[in-house]
Order: sequence, then structure tokens, then C-alpha cells
Amino acid sequence: MNKGEEKMKKILVVLVLIGMAAAPFNAGAEVEKSASASAAFMSHYAWRGQRLSDGFVIQPSVGVTYGGFGANLWANWDDNTNSLTTAGVTETDLTLNYTFGVDKFSFDAGYIYYAFPGGSDTQEIYLTVSYDTVLSPSATLYVDFDQGDGAFLVASIGHSFEFAEKYALNLGASASVNFDNSVMGTDAAGNDFSDLYNGELSASVSIPITDALSIEPVIAATFALSDDAENAIMNLDATGKAKDSFVYGGLNVTLSF
Repeated sequence: MNKGEEKMKKILVVLVLIGMAAAPFNAGAEVEKSASASAAFMSHYAWRGQRLSDGFVIQPSVGVTYGGFGANLWANWDDNTNSLTTAGVTETDLTLNYTFGVDKFSFDAGYIYYAFPGGSDTQEIYLTVSYDTVLSPSATLYVDFDQGDGAFLVASIGHSFEFAEKYALNLGASASVNFDNSVMGTDAAGNDFSDLYNGELSASVSIPITDALSIEPVIAATFALSDDAENAIMNLDATGKAKDSFVYGGLNVTLSF
């Protein structure tokens, strides 16, 4: 068993134990079920500070929940990524997760499979911990046990301001740290690194159209937080127009049923 497989096995055991520990809190409760479909029409595909498209993308998603369990299928359709990639679906992600709460804490444990047509797929498990207080602080640790063989931590805060019935202005900020995750790029010497990665500021407006349909215009700015991250982001840029900071935005359309 290699190092990545050992790491995966240990963290999977932890996630299973967390799920077992949460069971008593949900015993006897009525099971809630939901489903949703959405599409994001974005100026660029931005992921963890990286710009993965040269322009417009469409990102459809469908998801279902049953009690604390959930499944989501997400894809990225690119109009024209770069000279090496033709228009079409460039990525499909499957996420399976389990959520539960203890007092003011919320936990979300899950698994993500990243599929890249013609590229190297990879896999992550993650754990998010949130606390119900001012600015809704949360932290998510992603562990790539496949191609990246490392971890990535994102800490975030946010707040929503209601300015009309069911309308809200949502503001958010986040900062991330890379832990020798090779998927996130290398330092100037070409080595995996552990350092601050990217920060992001975002703003959106939630607009209900009907009880089931809503739209959300969004704008965000992302920027490197260290020299190592700047080098990694510049080298990973898929567009041929490398930037370690940029602004992107678009429109999310969501149907819940």
C-alpha cells in the first residue's frame, strides 16, 4: 500500500466514525428529501485561484438529498478553452456527502471524483466545519489521495443582508493554504510546496422568481497570497494569458423541487 492509499484509508475511517457519531442526533427525525437543478453562466471557469478557461463557460449541476446524505453531478462546458482544447465538456465532477449538526456546529463530510476527458482524473475527500455565529465562519480541508497526493485548506466568512422580502445581498471572503498538493502547481524550483495559496472576495444578489426558481448574479475577485502560489497559478494557467489575480462573474439559475 503506497503513501496516498494509506492516507486515504485513515481519513475514510475518520469520516465513517463521524457519520456513526452523528446518527444518534438524527434518530427518529422525519427524513427530508429534496432535489435541484442549476446552471451557472460565467465569464471564466475559476477554481481555487486558477483561471481554467479563456472565456465564457456554462456549468450545469443536478443534486439530490435524502436526510443528511447528498449526491451532486456538476460539469463545465467551455466555449473554447485554448488552442489545445476544443469546445465542449472539459470536466465532470461527482460529489457524495453527508451533513449533520451538533449544537451550533455543522459538519459536511464528502468525496469528490474529478473526471477530465482525455486528461488525468483525480479524487478528493473533504470535511467542512461551520459555526453558527456572526459572519458564519467555516473551514474545509480537502485531501487529494490520487494525482495531488496532498491537501488544500479553505477558510471563509460571509454574511447576507436582506433588503426586500426574500431578496438578499451576499458578501463573502476566503483564504486558502496548499499542503504539498501537486494538483495546485509547484514553486519556482519545480517542487510541491506548503504555503498560502489564494484569497477571494465575492458578492452576489439572491433574486426569487417563483417559489422554486431563483437567479443570482455574482462577481468575484481572486488573487495569489504568496510567491509560491503566484508561481504555481501562473504556470498552471490554461489560457496562455497567465494571471495570478483576476475578476470574474456571471449568473446562477437554480430550480428547486
